[in-house]
Amino acid sequence: MQDKIVLQGKMQKALHDEVQKDLHNRARMTDDTKKVPFSELDQRLRRFRTAMDEKDPGWKMALVISKVNQYYFTGTMQEGILFIPKDGEAVYFVRRSYERAADESLFPDIRPMESYRDAAALLGRLPETVHIEWDFVPYGMCARMQKYFGFENVKAMDAVLAKVRSIKSPYELELMIKTGEIHRRVLEERVPELFREGMTEAELTAEIFKVLIEEGHQGIARFNMFDSEILLGHIAFGESSLYPTYFNGPGGNYGLGPEMQLMGSRENRLAAGDLIFIDTGCAYKGYQTDKTMTYVFGRPLPARAAEIHKKCLEIQEKIREMLRPGITPSYIYETIMKDVDESSLPNFMGYRNRRVKFLGHGIGLHVDELPVLAKGFDEPLQEGMVFAVEPKAGVEGVGMVGTENTFIVTPEGGKCITGGHPGLMEIF
Repeated sequence: MQDKIVLQGKMQKALHDEVQKDLHNRARMTDDTKKVPFSELDQRLRRFRTAMDEKDPGWKMALVISKVNQYYFTGTMQEGILFIPKDGEAVYFVRRSYERAADESLFPDIRPMESYRDAAALLGRLPETVHIEWDFVPYGMCARMQKYFGFENVKAMDAVLAKVRSIKSPYELELMIKTGEIHRRVLEERVPELFREGMTEAELTAEIFKVLIEEGHQGIARFNMFDSEILLGHIAFGESSLYPTYFNGPGGNYGLGPEMQLMGSRENRLAAGDLIFIDTGCAYKGYQTDKTMTYVFGRPLPARAAEIHKKCLEIQEKIREMLRPGITPSYIYETIMKDVDESSLPNFMGYRNRRVKFLGHGIGLHVDELPVLAKGFDEPLQEGMVFAVEPKAGVEGVGMVGTENTFIVTPEGGKCITGGHPGLMEIF
């Protein structure tokens, strides 16, 4: 058995040496200035270990499986496992593609594996209890890992990961500001040029996607929500934006049908007098912003709809003022909701019986991160957190009005990074 382990170790070292030689002898796919800096990766691991020590002082080993969290800690996104021990150096075992991981990442210890067996041969039996991404790892995968790595119990570390990721570094904030500028330019400047009477929601979706890619969007908005499939978000004309979907948000749309709800309809066509509701994510180098813009096509909306929209803008400004270190998300939620009057602001945060119980959400590598501006989130905000704030209301016969923008928490209140247009942009 010992001979087998030694042989596997020699084979892995030979592959590692071959890859390193190849990477130095050919044109690099990415230069170091385009990679996540080593100092950034190192700081993230340090913060994670500190947070784990506070949450569970007896922890021994954490296994990072999800590609997004692997990207956070290593700067590359592969099929593999990142092993983070309480004591000792973290090691990243990659099945596919080791070569790409070695090319893209400044993480100091990346090793190839063909299967879990290879990693287990070098690491040996893991501690009896390991921490995993409880909400992400399927039962079958966990059982296979138990077979090879020998651990008996698992504990969740999702809350720790969410807490660590919720506070963005200057490096991350710089990327999010870049994302926000792409988002602003697309929705406030380029999208208004796309509207044509008679076009379908699906056609507009395709054209918006093309423009986003042209401007620098990475092509996908990532959600932490289980089993979510979203291309761009809600793109709807008129009352389509009130139609229910499984997605946990205020808006909606007809979709293609039961097989694909979160996609513009091929039947619903743009007509004069329609409200256009566009709620999309945008991402650059993994980091995302969330923004909703509304447009009025052909002729003005009823005065009642415009008045409700204005009230939503006022609420966004009140929330922005409270996005300061030390204030709790639950306080923000309760402060806003105690002043919401159904008679003056009906269908706030949804429509009829389909209303969400939050005012905004953290955002970063996922669109839907923690904390949430809602009851139960009682830990104070910290500088560097980022929130998508989305006060909206459904108006019968019109659609979903309101707004959404992305804000950085600062001592002066929220700093908007997705533009300042108030919405209901007139396209006459």
